Amino acid sequence: MTRHDVPDVVDLTAGGGRDWAHWGLRGGDSVVRKQGGTGEIIDEGGWGYRGSYHNNPESFRWVDGSPVASTGPTPTGVYTCGRGTGFALAVVGSGEPRTVQLYAGLWMARGRLDVRLTTGGPTTTLRMEDRHTNRTARFEIRFRVPRGEKVKISWITEVDHHGQCGNVDLQAATVS
Repeated sequence: MTRHDVPDVVDLTAGGGRDWAHWGLRGGDSVVRKQGGTGEIIDEGGWGYRGSYHNNPESFRWVDGSPVASTGPTPTGVYTCGRGTGFALAVVGSGEPRTVQLYAGLWMARGRLDVRLTTGGPTTTLRMEDRHTNRTARFEIRFRVPRGEKVKISWITEVDHHGQCGNVDLQAATVS
């Protein structure tokens, strides 16, 4: 698992050869997915209320989505407020090597990204923090598990530096 900068505009169609998902285009419960995608990305919920926002430093676009077929660059995403809140995702394996690109960030918080395989083994953890403003990243997760097994991903607000709504946020994920 590695952390990288996010380009100004991310093309989910180009990056999500197998599957992709984008959160927050039309509110906190809004998810747009790759039309005809494999369905490997599973939103398992998380902890806390999901709000949407439209001022992400980077934008996302696609031309193969459902229920929204295409969009020009959109700076939208979802967030959860306060310590212990966050998101839970899973990606289903096929026995072949897979790469997940997770686009996520935080605002006045420390976020903890935990990744583990359902086949066992240790949990891999990365942390990211900004006490005063926002920060975003592209987390690259490479894995291989047997068909039907999963990689479990959680992105949680470990420390709230704001006091009321320091948060982690989620924009998109791709699988190739």
